[in-house]
Amino acid sequence: MVGVDVGTSSIKVVEISRLRQGKTLENYAQITSEHLYKDPGVAQEKGNTLLAKEFVARAVKAMLQEAKIKTKAAVFSIPDFATFCTSFEIPPMPEKEIPGAVRYNASQYITLPISEVTLDWKIISNPKDKNALLKVFLAAVPNQVVQEYQWIAKEAGLDLHALEAEALGIARSAIKSGKKLVCLLDIGVQSSTVNLVENGFLRRSYSFNFNSNQLIKALISALRLDAAQASKIVNTEGLLSAKPGVSQTLYPLVDPLLLEVKNISAEFYQQEQKTVEEIYITGGMANLPGLKEYFSESLKKNVYVPNCFSEFFYPPILESTLKEMSPSFSAAVGVAVGGLTLR
Repeated sequence: MVGVDVGTSSIKVVEISRLRQGKTLENYAQITSEHLYKDPGVAQEKGNTLLAKEFVARAVKAMLQEAKIKTKAAVFSIPDFATFCTSFEIPPMPEKEIPGAVRYNASQYITLPISEVTLDWKIISNPKDKNALLKVFLAAVPNQVVQEYQWIAKEAGLDLHALEAEALGIARSAIKSGKKLVCLLDIGVQSSTVNLVENGFLRRSYSFNFNSNQLIKALISALRLDAAQASKIVNTEGLLSAKPGVSQTLYPLVDPLLLEVKNISAEFYQQEQKTVEEIYITGGMANLPGLKEYFSESLKKNVYVPNCFSEFFYPPILESTLKEMSPSFSAAVGVAVGGLTLR
């Protein structure tokens, strides 16, 4: 199965296979946004596939050819800014009546007409008490977005098996079985998402306006650096930098992330009386030096940067490379793993 994650800063493709209970990483590829557009600035302005489908299709096709990926079956990850996620409860009812009840309730949460969106939902509780309310997790994607991804897959020469919300893919690849309630923070280039995952089920998903580029832009402005210098400091030194003004500039930008995690965890505790046990960080900024330690100290919890390739077979020579790449490939790997269950 091929997993494709179309982001605003890069496109990631993975090819995986399964033999009995083992999974193998067959291949992977990545291309950054500056190679997708003639004008690098356009990539940041467009920021989604709706305005760049021709470029995306061409890029994916080229990546498949360059990496010699022969598999045609594919699952695409849909970014959080193109997906609406929510959860709600419905009364206990016969299984055949649940789809109708979900659609009816969905109309109360989604601003677009139900006829203009594609719904995906899961029952995230299976109470033994037949009189208990059923908890539903709902994801809705505008039909226009679905059609764009269908077009991209066709033009790239792929057979589209499914589309999946980015949050679901990341949760699947980052959090292994046996975990109770985990807070999964995905820090992206355009936006960030806090996901609460309980026993493998995505219970909450909140998107907010924070992106990793803010750190680089802040250093450029505060310290009068060029983009290359600022980017190098963020990636190699981060919060641990001893350069004057760097930590004073970066910490105030990171603190809102902490506040989001605290508030969302507290709200869930008030509603469900369940406490977040661990924090996982993914996305392009997950490897920011000092970030994991700062979160752990501030939140008084264990904080991890999960390796989405940890359960795969691959050549040992790739160990360090894959560990570094892992936070950015979580969505692509997650949707590909989900796709294997469809075959």
